[in-house]
Parts: sequence; structure tokens; C-alpha cells
Amino acid sequence: MSFAEYVPIFWTHYAAHWKPSTQRTNRAYIRNHFIPAFGERIIGSLIRPDIVAWRDAMTRKEGAFNRAIPILSVMLGYAETLGYRPRGSNPCKGISRYKRRVKERFLSAREYQRLATVLHAQSATMPIETAAIWLLVYLGARKGEILGLRWEWIGEAYIDLPDSKTGPKRLYLNRQAAIILSGLTRQSSGRVLGDAFRPRRLDNAWVEIRSVAGIPDVRLHDLRHSFASVAIGHGISLSKLGGLLGHALPETTVRYAHLADDTIGEAASRISGSMARVLGLVS
Repeated sequence: MSFAEYVPIFWTHYAAHWKPSTQRTNRAYIRNHFIPAFGERIIGSLIRPDIVAWRDAMTRKEGAFNRAIPILSVMLGYAETLGYRPRGSNPCKGISRYKRRVKERFLSAREYQRLATVLHAQSATMPIETAAIWLLVYLGARKGEILGLRWEWIGEAYIDLPDSKTGPKRLYLNRQAAIILSGLTRQSSGRVLGDAFRPRRLDNAWVEIRSVAGIPDVRLHDLRHSFASVAIGHGISLSKLGGLLGHALPETTVRYAHLADDTIGEAASRISGSMARVLGLVS
């Protein structure tokens, strides 16, 4: 059986495990990358050098390769389950991804102050938009989680999301976020932001707000990064931070390890400085 012949079989068996948005994305990778590269190959004949050669041909599409290789790995792994490949023969295992610098942007204390000033000033004309941004600031949630938030998911101490990017997830409801929620009107639809609210409204409002606040390069998702930065600055461990952010894998939280190292380094400097003063080594 060729790879192209295997695709519809795999899709029929496996695609239901993915969310609709994931299905659309993965179908595009199969159509645009896997079929051109492996379509005519016998599914059981693909070996590691074939995957390495494909990786080397994707040097100008590093991001696409990094996102595609896990999908191909799932496909070839499932081919083993169906008996189309020998057990333990997945050629994608151990294939290194392209190293790409992850763009990180963290708000400083002064930038947070400017943002707060603008949000307060705009709250009368954009009450729903500013409320959504405050929730992103205080909860460290993803934009989609706030846009889809429903009242029945909100308890006294937690917000239990039945589904998210990483599956069911619990957000820890703090006092500041609870105050923002208490100022919103409950509608019969159950949606926290209301039936009429659309994602584009939040995106457009953010462009205006960040410009006035003097942070034009900050994305909404950077509020989540900044939440992590503040947490680590207050001594929250990486494992606890992963729980707060709802990371499914510890490896995802490791991207913030350098912030933890900086915090520990600052603490070490303060401790050594205090010891030096006690020992009379500095005035």
C-alpha cells in the first residue's frame, strides 16, 4: 500500500481524535507536505534516511517541518497498529527539529502601569473588550479560553474548562479576576462575553489599546508570557507554573527556565551581599 492510499484509511480511523480546527490544520500538512514527499512510496518502506532527507529539503520551511513531524509520526505509528509497518519501526522517532528562537515579550512594571491606565480610561467605551483583557492579565489564560468562557464553568475558587488546547483545564480564580467577572452582565446564552461579542472585536480593541499604552509590539498572547514572568519573579516554581498555565507537558514550561535562573541569581547576589556586610568585607 502506498502512502497516498494509506491516507484515507488513517483519516477514517484516526481523525475523530482531533478537534475540527486540528483536523483542518493536519489535513493541510498531509496535502501540502506529506503527499508530495511520500505519496508514491510504499507505507512500509519508509525509513529514517527518508525522513532526514525530507527534513533537509525543508530548510526554508523550518517552522512547517517542526509542526508537521509530530503529525507524520502519528500517522506512521498508527500504520504499525494496523499492521502496515513492523512494530517499533517508526522512522520519525529521534528526528531532531529545527532550533528556532522563540519570540518572548514580557511586560515591565512600568508597561503594566501604562496598560492599566489605558484599560481604566477605555472601560466606559469598550467594557467587554477591556474586561476580556483584564482576565487575560490576571488569569494567564489563552485568548480562546476567555473568548469561549461560560458562566456555568465558573465556581467560587476555580474555572473548570471542559476543553482547551490541552484538554480539560482548571483556571485558578483570583480575587482580581472575580471582581472583573462580577462587573459583567449575565446573559441567557451563558457566554461570559455575550452572544454579540466576536474575536475580531477583541483584536481590534487590543491594537488601539496597546498603541495608546506605548506597547505596540505586545501581542495578546504576550500577556500570558508576562503572567509567567511575574509568577517566577515571586518565587513560583516551574512545576507550579505549569499547573497555573495548564501545560500538558513539563517541557512546555521549561521555556521559562531562564527567568527562574535569573531570579535565583538575583537572590544569590543579595544573600552574598548580606554575608559580606556581616563579615565586614564591604561597608
